[in-house]
Amino acid sequence: MAPTNVPDAVPEIERATLRRVTWRILPFLMLAYFIAFVDRVNAGFAALQMNHDIGLSAAQFGLGGGLFYVSYVLCEVPSNLAMERFGARIWIARIMITWGLVSATMAFVVGPVSFYAVRLLLGAAEAGFFPGVILYLTYWFPRAYRGRIVAVFMVAIPISSFLGSPISAAILNTDGMLGFRGWQWLFILEALPAVLLGVIAFAILPDGPAQARWLAPQQRAWLQDRLSAERASVVDGQAAPARHLSVWQVMRNRYVLAASLIYAGASGASQCLSLWQPQIIKSFGLTNLETGLLNSVPFGIASVLMILWGRSSDRKRERVWHTALPLGLLALSLAASIATAQLLPTILILCLAVTATYTVKGPFWALSTEWLSAGAAAAGIAQINAIGNIGGFVGTYLLGVIKDATGSYPLGLLPLVILSGLGCLLVIGLGRGRAQAAAPARA
Repeated sequence: MAPTNVPDAVPEIERATLRRVTWRILPFLMLAYFIAFVDRVNAGFAALQMNHDIGLSAAQFGLGGGLFYVSYVLCEVPSNLAMERFGARIWIARIMITWGLVSATMAFVVGPVSFYAVRLLLGAAEAGFFPGVILYLTYWFPRAYRGRIVAVFMVAIPISSFLGSPISAAILNTDGMLGFRGWQWLFILEALPAVLLGVIAFAILPDGPAQARWLAPQQRAWLQDRLSAERASVVDGQAAPARHLSVWQVMRNRYVLAASLIYAGASGASQCLSLWQPQIIKSFGLTNLETGLLNSVPFGIASVLMILWGRSSDRKRERVWHTALPLGLLALSLAASIATAQLLPTILILCLAVTATYTVKGPFWALSTEWLSAGAAAAGIAQINAIGNIGGFVGTYLLGVIKDATGSYPLGLLPLVILSGLGCLLVIGLGRGRAQAAAPARA
């Protein structure tokens, strides 16, 4: 895998240290995020049976799907600050065990109210995992490597849908086993790995390089010195814009708010498509298994391209256009869905849209962490992810409402077209403004 892609020109200690760090922590974090995302969006496949069984309309399903992000947003910043207080090992393990247990209870919802309640609890349980990991990666990787590292870590999202889609569809076929419906088995079986991985996380994850006994003393010293020097340095000739701010100031900081809006388009589309795409594909009259196989195609393509795009961003040391271009593609592809009502063009459009939502993630998070100082990173990253995920609530809920009102899935995607288009324009404008501000400093 060698995801750090360390150039031959760098010192040997840098190559050896970062490769060892990558292999020791990244595969486990990817696996954990894989399971997290499966548990977050498996309601999309369960809905193929569950909605009828417990009497959910499209609008009610959309509301329940979106309520996850309400509690997720409210608990995001406190969770990230708690990780800094209690340490990554304890807090990441706590998150994983809690969300696994809550996810299993989805098997026992009996109507809209219980569905809403468990989705709210699931959002609260999982809150802080993703921004916590993004913060955790800044403890280990210098700035120049973060675009590709974040992209490699986040490839777990499309892989979770690529592999999880046919698995979820197959589990639905266990319908009637031991008296449970297939959708109930889906929630139970896919929740168990989260609890197990939480226990493993407590045993194997170090809080930071200082506790990494698998690094040689000189490697630990090099990595700590490198990261300390970067935290004390400037970004692009300027001090990091959120440096030395209180939590409240970070939450109101214009860079944090701008990054949140930029992320809302990509995050909203990602969450919305992950939850609704199986029903969109199923609407063409396919079986559950056919739906699962076709649903995996866009995510398989995105899994490859997001890594390549993240590496391109690092190699060229460019973040703004690597963030803006996928957002523009996302807006255009979702808008194009209105022009077709056939299966093949719809799958091609979904491939473009899903790929865009994932290729943007590596460059965007690398850009965001460069905007934040070490002191502001915990609250800033959590706040960006929290506000950005409001797009997940808006997109998921409105798609259900619009589908009930019009009978059209493409019309339900229009709010995401607007949100991702605004994000594209904002990142270009903000990037140009910072470049112009940095020019006198370089001179």
